[in-house]
Parts: sequence; C-alpha cells; structure tokens
Amino acid sequence: MSTDPPGFELPLRLFLGFRTLIDDLHAELARQGHPDMRPMYGFVLQAIGIRGTTAADLGRTLGVSKQAAGKTVDNLERLGYVQRGSDPHDARRKTVRLTERGVDCLARSARIFDDLRASWAKTLGEDRLRALESDLRQVTPPTLFHLDVPGWFTGYQ
Repeated sequence: MSTDPPGFELPLRLFLGFRTLIDDLHAELARQGHPDMRPMYGFVLQAIGIRGTTAADLGRTLGVSKQAAGKTVDNLERLGYVQRGSDPHDARRKTVRLTERGVDCLARSARIFDDLRASWAKTLGEDRLRALESDLRQVTPPTLFHLDVPGWFTGYQ
C-alpha cells in the first residue's frame, strides 16, 4: 500500500496555500484602512495598472465579460479605488484609472506580501521556502502570473 498522498491533494494544498495568503493579506489590508477590498478587486487593480485601461480591455485581461468588468469597476469607483474619465488621446474612449487610494492599496499589498513571505520563511525555514519557490518555478509557466484567474474560475473563457 502506497504512503503517497492521493493525487487530488496536491492542487488542493496549493490552492489552500494561496487562499491562506490571500485571506491573511485581506485581513491586514482591513487593519490598514482597506476593509472593503476583496480578492477579485486585487486582480482588477493589477489589471488596471498605473496607465489605466478601458472596461473592454479590462474584461479581456481578466477573462470576463465587459459587463462583468464594468460592474466591478462600478464597485471600485464607489469605494474610491478607481475613477473613470476620457482617454486624453481619444475622447470617445472611456478609461479607468487608479486613484491615490487604489495605488495605496497596491503598495500596501506588496509590503504585506513581503511580510507574509517572511512569516512563511520563519515557519518553514528560508532554505525550504526558497526550494519550494524554485520547485514551483520548474513546474509552472515562466510568466509570473495570469490576471485571467477570475474568468478561469467562473468558466467564462
């Protein structure tokens, strides 16, 4: 009889690690003045980026419909993380840009992720964490991340 865990445990453990980090991130963001942030919003803020984007481009990047992207932008605008405006190069195009609050949230998120990584290094040991990260780089695509996770999870793509 094999002592190896069942094959389905690996993706569940990887997802649970992801979920733990994201839950810890959002708990800390709430303590630091961003109590309304949700995991989906983080993907959206990243996809909007410093340059801004349109709702249609945002939908494509996230792998969701333009309408779904627009609804999320509505929520983020209401919360003060983004603002809509005209494209300076084409007045017919409406753009979505991060506000100071949105930029602050992304900057805080980056620092919190560094702190969470340090916590994992303390628990696992820096060498083991680096080995884990190295191993994951070997079995995952070279691109750092895909922002289309929301669409992938919902089956929109």
